[in-house]
Amino acid sequence: MEAATGPSVWGLRGGERRLGDRLFSGAAIASGIAILTVLAGVAIFLLIQAVPALSASTDELAEGKGLVEYIAPLAFGTVLAATLAVIIAVPLAVAVALFISHIAPRALAQPLGYIVDLLAAIPSIVYGLWGIFVLGPAAVGVMKWLEDNLGFLPFFQGPASVTGRTMFVVGIVLAVMILPIISAVAREVFSQAPRRQQEGALALGATRWEMIKMTVLPFGRSAVISGSMLGLGRALGETMAVVIILSGSGGITFNLIGSGNPPTIASNIASKFPESSGIEVNELILSGLVLFAITLLVNMGARSIISRSERHAAEGKKRA
Repeated sequence: MEAATGPSVWGLRGGERRLGDRLFSGAAIASGIAILTVLAGVAIFLLIQAVPALSASTDELAEGKGLVEYIAPLAFGTVLAATLAVIIAVPLAVAVALFISHIAPRALAQPLGYIVDLLAAIPSIVYGLWGIFVLGPAAVGVMKWLEDNLGFLPFFQGPASVTGRTMFVVGIVLAVMILPIISAVAREVFSQAPRRQQEGALALGATRWEMIKMTVLPFGRSAVISGSMLGLGRALGETMAVVIILSGSGGITFNLIGSGNPPTIASNIASKFPESSGIEVNELILSGLVLFAITLLVNMGARSIISRSERHAAEGKKRA
């Protein structure tokens, strides 16, 4: 009797497992299709709403500018601000992640990790107020020094702004905003670096930094890239902090410390959309479509880089 009930019990459990697998697989597929559907729906909506601006003549468009002349400075300012933020944030985020995961004592590492993660919960408008009232005035002297000593570079040729409402300050604020995102992703992967490799490197006489350079950083390279692209996506679409800080009144320029700065797409939409009507709305939506395309291309490029890095790492392990 017991022998007869045993297989039936195992068979029931196996059937339950198979049913659970099917449900989970179906839910995963449905979620993926839903995400793609929403993404396609957003793209189609933007494209349909942008058609009137694409088909309009230059005289019908706002400010009498062509679409390229209107959108190019916005796209340039968006990419410039986001790139500057990533350049500042990535080294700091990697350093913070390494400190928390491999250097700081455990009693300090956990609360420090919570504090860094808490930066992501601060509203962007608070960052904007901090940037315009605290960081901007404090950066005036630094920007003046950069003009005097590095003015031969196009980034710091000046004249330096006396208000601090510059692309330089925006880059720093955005870097602080995306730092917890990059740090969290990198920290999680750094903490999973193979323990045997780390202990082997230390046993062979490597210093702590040499061990980190030889084992932890190569293991977490794809995580750093992934976190950087997530942060870049956040910086590309940031709105309120940029609107509050940046005095977007210039065209395409690499000058980071001057008062004439190219506005970003998101900040331009936020500041002009409430008062726009007719073809002006279509122009703003067209610029939003450009931002959507830039973000999509950035994420696709990031996935390509990560896949290539993982493939090279797997090939290296096979050779070893």
